[in-house]
Amino acid sequence: MKEPAVSADPTQVLAFETDCHIFSGCGFPAPGLHSFLFEPLWGDADSNLYFNKPMLLALLGSIVIVGFFWAAFRKPKIVPGKLQMVAETGYDFIRRGIVYETIGKREGEKYVPLVVSLFFFVWMMNLWSIIPVAQFPVTSIIAYPAVLAAIVYIVWVSLTFKRHGFVGAFKNFTGFDKSLGSVAYLAAFIELFSNLLVRPFTHAVRLFANMFAGHTLLLLFTLASWYLLSGIGFAYAGVSFVMTIVMTAFELFVQALQAYVFVLLTCTYIQGALAENH
Repeated sequence: MKEPAVSADPTQVLAFETDCHIFSGCGFPAPGLHSFLFEPLWGDADSNLYFNKPMLLALLGSIVIVGFFWAAFRKPKIVPGKLQMVAETGYDFIRRGIVYETIGKREGEKYVPLVVSLFFFVWMMNLWSIIPVAQFPVTSIIAYPAVLAAIVYIVWVSLTFKRHGFVGAFKNFTGFDKSLGSVAYLAAFIELFSNLLVRPFTHAVRLFANMFAGHTLLLLFTLASWYLLSGIGFAYAGVSFVMTIVMTAFELFVQALQAYVFVLLTCTYIQGALAENH
């Protein structure tokens, strides 16, 4: 039996042979964890000092976002041009539709730059999944959502202590209520565990899991479309190709939705830190 092309190096993104089809005697090159591992473009993976494709995409994505807003607002006009109008629409959507609606205009204005930056960065990292040549969502690597969630966590916790002091922050995190009697201590422990440990974890994993699963499905249908291109498999390849298109369109929706959910939760946490009673 002919085996799919496999590299001895587990960090190499594996490719299937161009002549590997359903009736050619080779197995289906199913996507897996190896699809999310990349050889260093620079440096040595063993030394943990290297630069790979996801890092490059994250850097390019940051440059694209900064470049876009710089080009849109470097010479702002009262009657905006097309680029400025698009940038203003995106900025205003986050400011009014998320920040103001969640935190309020007076308190929320100072957090608009943070939330706008998070939204467009997450969205751009997600969009790489369907951009030719790149074709990989950076946020499907857990380290990136984890760092973003850690930034939000630090802002939220520090803001809570700054606004309420140590005792007030403790009440904010636990929702401690003496009127509950002896149950209050158990409820406070559960709330403390949920807020300080579970919340940042779920904030990161929600984004990571959705992008990881979406990319895996895209890979599955894309590889299947090629693999089935042999004999009667052509009919199934057509169905798989249609599913690839459908999944790509669905991913466009999920990518924007996940960026929206990430910043919406960020605003919810900030609002909770600013609230007098939580």
